[in-house]
Amino acid sequence: MLIGAGRKKIQAALGALALLFAMAPAAVAEKYASIVVDADSNEVLHARYADEPRYPASLTKAMTLYMVFDALKAGEITLNEKMTVSRNAASQPPSALRLKAGTTISVSDAINALVTKSANDVAVVIGERLGGSESRFATLMTMKAKALGMNRTTFRNASGLPDTQQLSTARDMAILAERLLEDHGDYYHYFSTTSFSWSGRAYKNHNNLLASVEGVDGIKTGYTRASGFNLMASAKRDGRRVIAIMFGGSTSKSRDAHVSDLIEAAYQSFDEDSKPDALKANYAFSALQNPIDPDGAAMPMLNGQVFVANPVVGEGDESGPFEVLQPAPAG
Repeated sequence: MLIGAGRKKIQAALGALALLFAMAPAAVAEKYASIVVDADSNEVLHARYADEPRYPASLTKAMTLYMVFDALKAGEITLNEKMTVSRNAASQPPSALRLKAGTTISVSDAINALVTKSANDVAVVIGERLGGSESRFATLMTMKAKALGMNRTTFRNASGLPDTQQLSTARDMAILAERLLEDHGDYYHYFSTTSFSWSGRAYKNHNNLLASVEGVDGIKTGYTRASGFNLMASAKRDGRRVIAIMFGGSTSKSRDAHVSDLIEAAYQSFDEDSKPDALKANYAFSALQNPIDPDGAAMPMLNGQVFVANPVVGEGDESGPFEVLQPAPAG
C-alpha cells in the first residue's frame, strides 16, 4: 500500500514537472512585433518581427470599420440606419455597450462605439448586418484583407475576441491603416473621436496617444491576454504622416510609451539631413532595437491549447490582466 502510494506521488510529481517543461517554451514565446511606415512614400522606416503571426485582438475592429465604410460608400447602409441587436450580439463579453436583444443602434453610433469603447457586442451587430452572420462576415473580412495585400491575416470574428486561428502581422496592420487613410479618408475623422455618449454614459477613447503625442489622430487599441497590449497609431506633422504598429505590450502604459518613441524616432529620421538617406532611419531607431520586455505578454499553453482569460470577466480591450483562466476553444 505504501509502495503504491509512493509510486502515485512520484508519478504525479513527474507529471507536474513534464507539464512545467511543456509550458516553458510557450511561456517565453515572443509576442512583440512592430513596424513604422512613412505613409507618403510607403517606405518602411523600422520593422521588428513585422511578418510574424500575432493575435490582433481589437485591432480587428479596424477591418470591421473598413467594411462598414465600404458599405456606406456602396449605399448598402446609411449612417442613420438602425441595426437590430440579436441575442448572439447581446451575449458578447466586455468590452461592450451591454446592448439588449431586440433593441437597435444606428450605424453612426456603432462606428463611434467601436472606435472609443471597442464594444464587442456592437462589432457583432455590424457583422450580422453586413454578412448575414458573424462567421460569414469574418470570411468576407478575410477576403477583403487578401485583396488589400494583407496576405498573412485571417479573421474568424468581427471583434478580435480570442480565437487561435485569428491571426495577423504588424506589416498587414500597417497596410490596413494605410488603406483606411487612402480608401476611406472621408471617414477617418471617426478615429479621432475622444469620447462617445450612449445611454447616459460617456466612454473615453482607449487611445491615450490622441491627447499626448503631437500629430496623433487615430486609430485603434487592442488587448487580450494572448495578444498583450496592441496599438495601431497614425500621426501627421508638417504635412508628413507616419503609421506605427505595435503588438505584445506587457502593459498599456509601456505600449503607449514605446509607440510614442517609435513615432518620435520616425520624425527624427526625417530631420537627419546630415546623414546619408540609407542611414537616417537606422540611426533614429537604433536606441529602440531592444524596447520593453518582449516576452511580457507571452501566453502559456497546456496540452496544445492556448490559455486565455475568461472572457466573462472583461476580455477584449483595455480591461487589464485577469485571474480566471480557461482553455481557449478550438478555432
